[in-house]
Parts: sequence; structure tokens; C-alpha cells
Amino acid sequence: MNSSFTDRTLALAGLFQSARLAQELAREGRTDTSAFITSIQALTMIDAPSTDAVYGGAQGVAIGLDLLRNKLGGVTDTGDVEIAKYVISMIHLEGQLRRHSEMQNAVRRGIEAIQSQMKFFEAEKNGEAVHPRLVEKLAELYSQTISTLTPRIMVNGEHGHLSNPLIAAKVRAALFAGIRSVFLWRQLGGNRWQLLLSRKKIAGEAAKILDGLRVASTN
Repeated sequence: MNSSFTDRTLALAGLFQSARLAQELAREGRTDTSAFITSIQALTMIDAPSTDAVYGGAQGVAIGLDLLRNKLGGVTDTGDVEIAKYVISMIHLEGQLRRHSEMQNAVRRGIEAIQSQMKFFEAEKNGEAVHPRLVEKLAELYSQTISTLTPRIMVNGEHGHLSNPLIAAKVRAALFAGIRSVFLWRQLGGNRWQLLLSRKKIAGEAAKILDGLRVASTN
């Protein structure tokens, strides 16, 4: 897999986008549908030929790219501390997961089992963008594996939303997808020092990718 800086930026965008999805679901009970679909697809794509294939192209992580451009570029907003907390927690949990080979295998087997059911889920969506049972299966796998690692990610939000089983499952699936993006970022040569020391460079690359998307959309 190509380990270019652009690919690492896309993987980071996937991570930041997942953090935003989890935040919005927990606080508002809803989030961007296309971004959530991208996260679910990325999570279930274990052996992808390229980073673009994981996210369906840069457009799939446009929200994450916007976050990278703004937050790493110095533009602050309400909720930034929470986003940063989720990002750091997902990076930490991915590190924990890498030290547990048996759990990694369990995650892979679980996702492969879910993949085998995806055609059925897609055929029976009943108007849903992502079938609720698919989300529930992924959330259950997350709870049985990664959620047993410490420290667990503590999600803040409205009790009414977090007590809703489907929304709670979507939050877990979003966090699961974020950890998958961290795993990809590591595969591509990413590390914490890059995130700390190359913030402006990453923000600039995210801005360049977004500019490219805008140009493509006008042609």
C-alpha cells in the first residue's frame, strides 16, 4: 500500500471524522449520513488495495479533512477539546489492540463474519442508509473486543440519545471505524510525533486535498 503523505492525511481525516460522528450522535442523536456510510464501509474493508479504496476517495472523508485543516491549522471552536479527547483515546486504544494479537484476530474474524452478511443487510435496509442490524453487529463486536481494553472511551452526550440502543450502537461503530483509521495510519507510517510536530504540514495537505475536491466538483 502506498505510504505517501497524502495517504496518511486521508487516514487521519478518517480518524477525525469518526470522532466528529461520535460527538454529534451522542449530543444530537444524528450525524452526516454519507460520512457515517463511509465510516462503516471503511471499517468492513479489511484488505483494501489503496487508501482511496478504504474511504471511496477523498470525498468520503471531506468532513475529516475540514477538521484537520481547521483544528491543526489553529482555528478553534466549541467542542474541540472533546474531539481531541476522542482522537487521543482512539490512538491509545489502537496501540493497546496492536499488543493483543488474539484480539486482533478476533476482530478480523468478526468483521469477516459480518462481511458475509452484508449483502443481506444491504438488500433489507428498509429505507435506512445503513441497515440497523449491521450497525448493531459492529457495535457488538466492538463491545466484545476493543471496549474491554483500558481506559475505555467515555463518550459525553445527551442521556436521551445515549440511552437509545441504535444511537448508542452507531456511536460504538463510529469509534470502531476511527480505530480502524488509526490502524491504517500506522500501516502507512504514521506516528504520534508526526501528529505533534507536523500539524501545519498536515493542515496544509488537508487544505490542498479539499481544494482539489472543489475544483473537481466544478468541472
